[in-house]
Amino acid sequence: MIKTAALSLVILAAGALPTLAATHYYVAHEPNSTKCSVVSKRPDGKMMVGVGGSHKTKALADSAMMSAPACKM
Repeated sequence: MIKTAALSLVILAAGALPTLAATHYYVAHEPNSTKCSVVSKRPDGKMMVGVGGSHKTKALADSAMMSAPACKM
């Protein structure tokens, strides 16, 4: 009984772990060019400037990058 409860707890914890370590993606723009990229670290504002806010998935960030005016110049 105790082994079953412990195993259930481990399985639940393993399932919740990716949610706790959620990664956000950002669209970053190089100030001297029209080059944009998707990065997982928040742009610092010096080397790369953030375009918009954070995105929960890389696909959403890619979509935002395609539609961002700063990336189309």
